[in-house]
Formats: sequence, C-alpha cells, structure tokens
Amino acid sequence: MTDQRRVVAVIPAAGSAARLSPLPCSKELYPVGLQTDKGGVRRPKVVAQYLLESLRQAGIEKAFISLRKGKADILEYFGDGSHLGLDLAYLVTQIPHGAPYTIDRAYEFVKHDLVALGFPDILIDAEDAFGALLQHQSQTNADVVLGLFPADRPDKCDMVEVDVAGAVTQIVIKQAGCSLSETWGIAIWTPRFTEYMHNYLAAHLAGAAVTKELFVGDVFRAALGDGLRVKGVRVSDSPYIDIGTPDDLARAIERYMRIDRV
Repeated sequence: MTDQRRVVAVIPAAGSAARLSPLPCSKELYPVGLQTDKGGVRRPKVVAQYLLESLRQAGIEKAFISLRKGKADILEYFGDGSHLGLDLAYLVTQIPHGAPYTIDRAYEFVKHDLVALGFPDILIDAEDAFGALLQHQSQTNADVVLGLFPADRPDKCDMVEVDVAGAVTQIVIKQAGCSLSETWGIAIWTPRFTEYMHNYLAAHLAGAAVTKELFVGDVFRAALGDGLRVKGVRVSDSPYIDIGTPDDLARAIERYMRIDRV
C-alpha cells in the first residue's frame, strides 16, 4: 500500500540546554564538523544541519521548526532554508512539559500529512535513514515507523523491542539495567498518530497537575498499548550521538571534526 500524502518534517528545538550552559548560541547551532562549499571555502558545520540534510536526502522538502522564546538565532541562521533545498517555517511553543508538546505545536499545520521527526541535537551515522522509514511505512501502512540504532547508553535512551516481523512489542524509557539492545532516534508517522498524540496530550494537561517531563517515547508506548501499529527498522549499525552533555558534545566534535563534507 502506498501513501501519497505530503511528507512534512517537525523538528523540536525548544530545549534549554541546561547541561551545556552557558553557551553563546542555541545548542542546535553549535559547530560540529567542517564542510567545503561549492566555492572551495571551508566553513564550520552546525549540528542541526546534519538533520536537515538527511531530511532533504529522503526527498522531504518542508519542515516546521518548533522553538521557544529566546531561540530566534536558529531562525536567523537557517532562514527560509532555501540554501539547503528546504522550505522552513518556524513556530513558537509555550508549553514547557516536554518534546511531545513542542511537536504538537505543529498539529494544525501537519494533521493531514505524513510527519517525519528528527532531533536537531542528535547526530546519526546512517545513509538515507528517513528514506528507509518512508519506504517501510509505504509497504506496511504502519501508523508509526521508528528508526532504530544500537544503544550504547540504555539508561539515557528509549529502548525498543521488536519481533521477527519488525513490530514493536515494548518500549522501555531510560531505565538502567535494561536488557534490550536497540533505541529509536528518528520516526515517521501518519495522521492517525498525529491525532492520537494531540488528544493524548490534551488529556494529559487537563488531568492532574503535570509533575514531570513527558517524553515522546511515553506517547509511542501509550499508542502501542491502544492498538496503533508501531514498527521498527534498523537504520544504522552505529549509536547516535546526542550532544546534550559536555562529554557527548566532546565525542561529537572529536568524530566530526575529522570529516570534511561538501
């Protein structure tokens, strides 16, 4: 079955980067690596550009970047995205309870589309990862397809278990000692999940006082329990790097500064 709906990316970039504070810019704009432009000039490459290029490689041309107040430097840096072959738009979120709310800020703009999710502070080593997810969604008509990576730090990841058919059977969120070996880092989903998440978050806010941050994995796990079809596809044999801590930022710089990309 082929889904002919438009594919739009939603990129949550509303985090405060408290573990890296102080920074001279939004962490999504921290230089990690070098690139050589078409004129042969070497320039720094910021971390979020890797995600944007990965989306464009899969043929995804439109993206909403969801920000909070105080992060206008991202807009100033990437502008309309035309220099990367993308059409970028920006939204401002004011709900501070986690990435799902930042993503849901785009609900009215993407509720009829296939949505691609990537994190602008995560570096992945994968060839056309989003393309693989789109192909799998088209073949299976799954509500959600997760891009899977080997996990080197289970206590900091959403660990994912899949069966022999690739169906997700369990999601374990940031639990030390977890015996599972894979985590997710990117995703594709259909309007059915977009609607599910929107309603789930509305109910969450309307219920008891919000006392902890909600993770995207919490919503995936709830959707799985409510019967939505969630699949997982291995897209890389290397763990991703989340630059959210000084140690991981140092790892990313060490790895990517040796790579000069055009």
